[in-house]
Amino acid sequence: MRGVVFLGGRKLELREFPDPTPGAGEVVVAMKASGMCGSDLHPYRAVGNAAAALGLGGGGGPIVAGHEPCGVVAARGAGVSEADAPTGQRVMVHHYKGCGRCKHCKVGWAQLCRQGIVVYGMTGHGGHAAYMTVPAYTLVPLPDSLSFEEGAAISCGTGTAYGALKRLDVSGRDTLAVFGQGPVGLSATLLGRAMGARVIAIDVAPERLALARDFGAETVVNAKETDPVAALRELTHGEGVETAMDCTGNPDARVAAVRSATTWGRVAFVGEGNTTTFDISQDMIRRQLTIHASWTFSSVGQAECARFVADRKVELGRLLTHRFRLEQAERAATHRRSLNLEVIACLEALVQAAPMDTDKLLAHVREIRRTPARTRLTDRVLTRLKTAGRA
Repeated sequence: MRGVVFLGGRKLELREFPDPTPGAGEVVVAMKASGMCGSDLHPYRAVGNAAAALGLGGGGGPIVAGHEPCGVVAARGAGVSEADAPTGQRVMVHHYKGCGRCKHCKVGWAQLCRQGIVVYGMTGHGGHAAYMTVPAYTLVPLPDSLSFEEGAAISCGTGTAYGALKRLDVSGRDTLAVFGQGPVGLSATLLGRAMGARVIAIDVAPERLALARDFGAETVVNAKETDPVAALRELTHGEGVETAMDCTGNPDARVAAVRSATTWGRVAFVGEGNTTTFDISQDMIRRQLTIHASWTFSSVGQAECARFVADRKVELGRLLTHRFRLEQAERAATHRRSLNLEVIACLEALVQAAPMDTDKLLAHVREIRRTPARTRLTDRVLTRLKTAGRA
């Protein structure tokens, strides 16, 4: 099979890897969609010491990129039953691997494992390939009503937004201020509105704010033109918002999120990086604020998010702007660097021209053909196979 490898310096390659075989407790997932996240840009554009720190160019061997994987169960290893992972089951992957035994792993928080973790797409082979091998416990069922692309979005950005909103206990009683309207922030706008909250979106890019309004924000605030704290207090009769969420990691946005909250308000920090200075007494203690630091989501939370999106009919597909074949990975990375929204790379094995025999290809085509969005593509492939006398 072929997989995308980030080299740093804004370079990547499509390299050959052996088709995987599952070990004990593992499954092989045939990839159907794999999202390109903003954090993918770090190894893509890293240079010098930053590249070395990420393990690029080192002796550990190339790593297949992609930590937003979604596909179907293709094979099982020893100890994994049909009941555990039915062949053909539509699944997302919780993109962390821990020890599987500690108190954090046992409740689905593998990323908190103290024995060390593998982050798929970063330190272990990810989803930008035909197949991916993972422990069976990392599989998260994808509801039938959701597309593989939507499953890929839930596997990182949208799931991260949902996790923070759950920590904030957002409901119809709340005004929710979402700072930053990239993929995570726009997901928070969509989900917060579906939870019943009055959503106010804050960003500095007019095009993002226009999308936020289209996605359900009642009001938008351009932080380049208006002091967001003053604007939010004016919009809440001087009280401030019940819930605020920073998706940017920008110090000014973090401070504004805290200072825009009402007394007894709740604030979640989601965006990473940078150092931020607060007056702890005046900004937090004497206003009785609850501050949440929210890092991605558990495997249980990922399943909850998918079910919420399906049951509430959240139009998550509107987040997806571009779709690419695997061999177009360079274009996808370039677009992801310049766009404000999610980029989903469609990674059906037949599109990748991955090495496999015709019978195997035909089986994949017939399975993928059940997805309406793939009909034209698979019809063309089936026509070629019929011409060759194989279908």
